[in-house]
Amino acid sequence: MRARRGAAAVIAGLLAVAGFTLHRHAGGLLAAIGLDVAAPVENVVALAGGVLGWLGLAYLGVALTDAAVARATAGSLRGPPPRLIQDLARVVLFAAAVVAILAYVFDLPVGGLLATSGVLVAVIGFALRNMIADVFSGIALNVEHPYRIGDWVEVAPGVTGRVAEINWRATRLVTRDQVSVVVPNGLIAGSRFLNYSYPERHYRANLRLALDAAIPVERAKRILLAAALGAPRVLAEPRPQVQAEGLDERGVCYVVRYWVADYADDNPCRDAVMSNIARALQQAGIGPAFPHREVALTRPAERRARMGLADMLRRVALFREFDESDVEVLAAMARERPFREGERIVAQGEAGDSLFLLAEGALDVRVAAAEGERPATVDRMLPGEVFGEVSLLTGQPRSASICAATDGIVYEIRKEHLEPILRRRPRLAEELAALMSRRQSANRERMEAASTAPGAPPAAAEHHDLLERLRGFFGLS
Repeated sequence: MRARRGAAAVIAGLLAVAGFTLHRHAGGLLAAIGLDVAAPVENVVALAGGVLGWLGLAYLGVALTDAAVARATAGSLRGPPPRLIQDLARVVLFAAAVVAILAYVFDLPVGGLLATSGVLVAVIGFALRNMIADVFSGIALNVEHPYRIGDWVEVAPGVTGRVAEINWRATRLVTRDQVSVVVPNGLIAGSRFLNYSYPERHYRANLRLALDAAIPVERAKRILLAAALGAPRVLAEPRPQVQAEGLDERGVCYVVRYWVADYADDNPCRDAVMSNIARALQQAGIGPAFPHREVALTRPAERRARMGLADMLRRVALFREFDESDVEVLAAMARERPFREGERIVAQGEAGDSLFLLAEGALDVRVAAAEGERPATVDRMLPGEVFGEVSLLTGQPRSASICAATDGIVYEIRKEHLEPILRRRPRLAEELAALMSRRQSANRERMEAASTAPGAPPAAAEHHDLLERLRGFFGLS
């Protein structure tokens, strides 16, 4: 191809030189080869030589333009360059050659002709303004190169195809259904479009689905990620991802993100991922999520809150051995305490005889290893967690300060709320002492990790010691 362009340029240059020479020296050349012709014939030969010279010069310019464009795009991996630039160069160069022939070969006054043609061009331009806009939009698109032949582009929702041709007026796409779509260049240049092949041919695709909210999020992510990783045609790198995107009436909405090598593989990749997900869900015994509709009888807000508090208490390890009726009694007697961000709920070292259940918000657990030392945050508590159980059951001072990280609500259960239950069921004291012992050991480990002072914090009380304190605090035999 390069040799052919070089040969075309050489031939065009030789024709230009021969034509101009013949135009200037027609008589002498004819005499040199032994032809004795009349003056009119000589003039015709001279005119033909001038026409040939200017046309050859225009063709030389076209050949050089083609060579320059080919060299500029030689390293491109995005397909052959569009023909619009070469076509525009041909029009401009040959139009200039025609004007030069009229002016320099036939000695015609082109000034008046250009003025007259200007009016004609204005009239034609107004009539063809949309087509002209498309042409100039095509020029702009070819200068900026937002897409090339072979790229997959989406010019409108649902209109996606591979660029097959970029001409003066329009861009022709071929869809995956092998349907040709012709889109005016002005429409593309004046609107937003997507190029799936630039800057790289691979891109990330998304697949959204909803699963029942009863399925643990970590389990759902694990199943979906394994399905995406095992799908054929999906790129292994970058690695697929699964994220929880939101909640709706169906359950938890997940988005599976995976990488496709080329837009032509989009449908096969989506089919492979969806098929793998369907098989994985079937093996896991998980069905599709459907919209849920529930009919609930309205209750007073306070009663609903107390019922929710009873459910939270049942999930607390401290109250698992309590009867349903005892838990409901505690929930009914618990005192609601709203708090604001930055507020201190309890202070380390102060006396206390109550337990707190966090219902809403977040709390920071802060411990000072030595008096006067700045407290260190050793833990963060979230809804459903309890604190202060040692003070409630034994009357010991608070072992840590609890400060509000956000606004929220806690429920306080005091000694007088729990005492009647323990007197009716003394054996509960042993279960509570065992739970307290394990919790104190865990708290001591966190304090050791967060402490900056030399020496270890006091050891946690033994089970027997806690049991004796509990019985003495509540007056149990």
